[in-house]
Amino acid sequence: MLTRTLFEEEHHQFRAAVRRFFAAELTPNIARWEAQGQVDKSFWRACGEQGVLCPDMPEIYGGAGLDFRANAIVLEETSYTGSATPAFGVHSDIVAHYLLKYAHEDVRQAWIPRMIDGSAIACICMTEPGGGSDLKAIRTSAVREGDQYRLNGAKTFITNGVTADIAIIAARTGAEPGAKSISLFFCETDRPGYKIGRKLDKVGQASSDVAEIFFDDLMVPAHYLLGAENQGFAYMMQELPQERMSIAVTAHSAAQRAYDLTVDYVKQRQAFGHSLMEFQNTRFVLAELRTQLQVGWAHLDACMSALVAKQLSTAQAASAKLFHTELRSQVTDACVQLFGGYGYMNEYEIARLWKDTRIQRIYGGSSEIMKELISRAI
Repeated sequence: MLTRTLFEEEHHQFRAAVRRFFAAELTPNIARWEAQGQVDKSFWRACGEQGVLCPDMPEIYGGAGLDFRANAIVLEETSYTGSATPAFGVHSDIVAHYLLKYAHEDVRQAWIPRMIDGSAIACICMTEPGGGSDLKAIRTSAVREGDQYRLNGAKTFITNGVTADIAIIAARTGAEPGAKSISLFFCETDRPGYKIGRKLDKVGQASSDVAEIFFDDLMVPAHYLLGAENQGFAYMMQELPQERMSIAVTAHSAAQRAYDLTVDYVKQRQAFGHSLMEFQNTRFVLAELRTQLQVGWAHLDACMSALVAKQLSTAQAASAKLFHTELRSQVTDACVQLFGGYGYMNEYEIARLWKDTRIQRIYGGSSEIMKELISRAI
């Protein structure tokens, strides 16, 4: 990897602290979390104590007042442990920013500090059973009744859905179809009418709790509306570039992890009296992967720089999400091939990385949706 110029000395110190903390508290627990299907809440609180959560939140709410580069470091280091969880991207990069930008000040003061210290885990309820990536098709309803809203509907594929203490909910507040009548709401998950359904059984990312959520006459105070009524879709479009950059960062770091594991493996594995590294095919495959990763890091850093400068467009973020998630799939698949039969064994980390890879080309907007967004800018 080329020397990265995106980060400053404070970022390097932060990365070193995060890496030490993860080595002590995350890596030893991955297998147990995979088996139980979710991360311990105590680990979230430990992350809060270490300053890992929401590092770009303002100091007035207890944050470090940094920028997205600090969030990216957390994502990179998490992904490089070989783990797909905790879902820091949803918590720190998405929900915290919705609250900071659009929530009533009472909500910000009450909950952003708790998100920072890890005592409140967040989720965002957008995707619906019949909607998928089509956010304009949201059917969950929110009807104003005096100083409250009554919500009814269903969501699915909600990351942190089982463990979350707070949620952001996208719902329809008017009769108009499409984007014009969608609003966003804050909600505590212990309110009557907020019901957690099944924890979903996924192919990969086993330690990430993903659930169905139902709203059955869920009543929320009127001041839990985020921003203005019927402006929710516009807010989502404004926030999606950062969400997609979070996914791109995670994808590329995981691809690097797969590559590094494979380099170590082929230098040790013997076949026909030679290490796998001595075979030309192995060297050429790794040379190509190394080149793709090197170019990818440069692209990723350029996009993050643009994001920090508030210059990253929707199409550019979509390109980053498309490129880095597709690259992760290509790299990881090639690495499994070099591992041979052992690459298909669950006891090997490369197998977990391979299983965890596939969903990234779907969530946050599928690759096909990314292509559609990019094509509109041509």
